[in-house]
Order: sequence, then C-alpha cells, then structure tokens
Amino acid sequence: MKKRSLAFRIALFWATVFFGGSLQAADGAAAQRPSHTVSLLASGAVSAVHEQLEPFYRQELNLEVAASFGSSLPSVPTSVPRRLERGEAADVVLTSKDSLARLAAQGLVVPESQVDIMKSALGLAVRSGSPIPEIATEAQAAAALLRAGSIAYSSSLSGVYYETEMLKKMRIEEQVLPKSRKISGEKVGAVVARGEAEIGMQQVSELLAVPGIAFVGKLPESLQQYTVFSAGISASAKNPEAARALIVFLARSPNVRQVLSRNGLEPVHAQ
Repeated sequence: MKKRSLAFRIALFWATVFFGGSLQAADGAAAQRPSHTVSLLASGAVSAVHEQLEPFYRQELNLEVAASFGSSLPSVPTSVPRRLERGEAADVVLTSKDSLARLAAQGLVVPESQVDIMKSALGLAVRSGSPIPEIATEAQAAAALLRAGSIAYSSSLSGVYYETEMLKKMRIEEQVLPKSRKISGEKVGAVVARGEAEIGMQQVSELLAVPGIAFVGKLPESLQQYTVFSAGISASAKNPEAARALIVFLARSPNVRQVLSRNGLEPVHAQ
C-alpha cells in the first residue's frame, strides 16, 4: 500500500482530537491500517454536495468515497435506515439527526461517533420559464399553492411535514392535498421540469440540483421546517479510522462549508 499523504495523516490527527478517544466499539478494527476507499450511505439531500466534494476528498484526504443515497425516512423501503438494517455495508452513515440516533440505539451506528454536519431548509420550485410566485409570507405561499393546478412533494421527511402539518397550519389542506402528488424514486424537481406538476416542494439542496426548473425560494420562517443531517460511523465499518477522518473533514473543512452554502445547506458545526 502506498504511503499515506501528509494531509491524510493530519486529518487522522484531528479526528483523534475531535472524537476525544471515543469509538471504543471500533477500536479493534481501527488498529488496522485504513484503506483509502470509504463507503458512504447518505440521504439524497446531499447527493449533489457529494459530487462537488469528491475532488477535495482526493486532494485533502487521499480518499475515494463510494457513495449511495436514499431517503432518511424509515418507512421508505430504499431509505438509509432500512438499507442499513438489512445489512448493507457502509463505513459512514449520513442521514437525518433523528434517524441516525435511532440507528445508534439499534446498535447499527457507533453512538459516540455522531456529529451534526448541516441543516437543510424547505423550498419551492417551478418549471423554467414559468411565472415566479411570491412566497415571502405565509399568506403569499398559501395563495401560490391554491393557484397551482398541481403540486409535487417528496415521500421523505419533507413530504410527511407537508401532508401532516404544513397544509393544516395554513388551513388549505382540503383544497391543496387532493391536487398534490407524492414522489418516490426521483427528485421532485425532475417531475416539475417535465411539466407534470406546476410547483414542487422539497429540500432546497435537492431542488437546486435539478436542471429545467426555477427555484422560487425558501418557505417563510412561519412555515419552515429545518432538518439537521448528522454523520456517524457504522458499527460494522471496515475502515473506521478513515471514516473518522471523513466525518471530521465534513464538519470542519472550509471547503465543505463553501460547497454546502452554494447548495442551500447551512453548516451547523462550530468552526
């Protein structure tokens, strides 16, 4: 195996400091020399971010990160929690904070390894070339949804909020829910781009990643629901030492913070 880069050794040093000597459950495996390939099982909200961070993984950590994505919602068969429960291999798990905590409680994620990475807001989008509605206030957002002939929303966490809380809070559930379509297996923006829905609602980072749509904006604060995404080391990780370095990099790197901000995600860990 070729010699590890200086950058990777530095990352491992800070990983040790950052985790404070925890991760006792992974100590035996961590004693092995780490591979330079790390598997990441992550929420779809960070798929575009991952692609943009790949050059930094190689340059700063000397790592290849093999990623696959799914919903954070356990009720979705292809979600991150369900796949981990079925025994899918991963070194790092990056999903909603609540889902990660449940996985840790099940013994599938090392509890002491959990680190908050980013916060995601909800937003709306329309097909490119369509009029852009005003949604700065709750009243304006309600009016835009009432005017729309069709609305697409995600089957993940944002969709649960839309179905069970948001429309009720706006008092437009009876008028809007019947013309709303729950989307599984693809991004909401793709449905809007094909003209199959006039308005789409999803995590901002997922909307911004789709060509053929115009991002309207974030929901107003009175309607907003933020999701915190956290990363942790899988209890069955084959490369826990490199996994630690990757998590610290995601939480601390200025380059990561810039990429997150460009994609509508807010870094949440202190610098």
